[in-house]
Amino acid sequence: MNKKNTKKTSQKKQNKTKLKIFSLSYILVFITSLALGSSIYFYLQNSNLKEQNENVKKQLLLTQKEKKEYQDKRAKYFEEKTKALDIEYTNNIENSLYTDEIKKKDDYKFVYDDLEDKKTELTQEIKKDKIVKTDIVTKKEIIKKNIKKIEPISSKPKLAVIIDDVTTQYQVNKILNIGYDVNMAFLPPTSRHRNSAKITNNLDHYMIHLPLQASSNKYDEKNTLYVNDPIEVIEKRIKVLNELYPKAKFINNHTGSKFTSNEAAMDRLFTVLKKYNYIFIDSKTTSKSMALKCAKKHGLRILSRNIFLDNKKDKAYIQNQLKKAINIAKKHGSAIAIGHPYNITFEALKDSKHLLKDLELVYVNKL
Repeated sequence: MNKKNTKKTSQKKQNKTKLKIFSLSYILVFITSLALGSSIYFYLQNSNLKEQNENVKKQLLLTQKEKKEYQDKRAKYFEEKTKALDIEYTNNIENSLYTDEIKKKDDYKFVYDDLEDKKTELTQEIKKDKIVKTDIVTKKEIIKKNIKKIEPISSKPKLAVIIDDVTTQYQVNKILNIGYDVNMAFLPPTSRHRNSAKITNNLDHYMIHLPLQASSNKYDEKNTLYVNDPIEVIEKRIKVLNELYPKAKFINNHTGSKFTSNEAAMDRLFTVLKKYNYIFIDSKTTSKSMALKCAKKHGLRILSRNIFLDNKKDKAYIQNQLKKAINIAKKHGSAIAIGHPYNITFEALKDSKHLLKDLELVYVNKL
């Protein structure tokens, strides 16, 4: 019996030992599996993160590439559009022949005595049954009465620089940062540039850049006026622009080589411009422009572009064109130069202050 009990006890001990070993082996396998699984999981996670990072990098690079492609495409668009205008380089020095409305100077016809303390006396001159009253006043009284009406007159030649195609706040900020007065001509709002009217709310000096039919219709803006548009269509368009740009007094043409060379179309346009008291600035996209002839017919004031600044996007070229405008201004008293909202144009204008020291840079209302 004792031998049997001893054997059974030994067997139990062996079984327990085997069970412990099995359990430990199981736990070890479990821990190993868990560790291996965790390693695999973290490896996969790390791989996913790396993949995600790579995707993000690729996306950023793609976005930058797309942005650059968009900018290049936009630049090419404007470059091609400029070429499509059939611009003829004519120095329009006949500006002085344009029917500029001559501002009549206030003639204050006073008869005064050298004695400053003399009291005002009333005399009467009888001429052909008409009584003309003439005040006899002192010099001090003359100065006091009219000092607010006298404005300092600059003897410097005047140059008006216009930037066409303005549509964004970014462009406005760039222009305001040039460092001297530069005129902004705003393209009317479209789906491509929705806010080009709203951003003028805080500006006092700006113009309307009116799209007119060019020789090629490839780059027409929405609501471009065409040579066959009746006067009702033209008036409806000008009325809308008058509401969108309430402070604007000047309009210049965007493209328009075909429209401005058509006398009948320009006659209809000037009929409407006269009704809304606009002054037209001929961008001179063609030397065949009928703007001057039609302006004379309607008795309207008109101005004309002398120089295009940036048909080549090159700083040296732009500054050379600016020098041409400066020479015209010095020779004839004033000149108008037109550029576009390119960064190179902003840079060239900003870096050309030394060229402009002998001129007065003005808004077009001072021409």
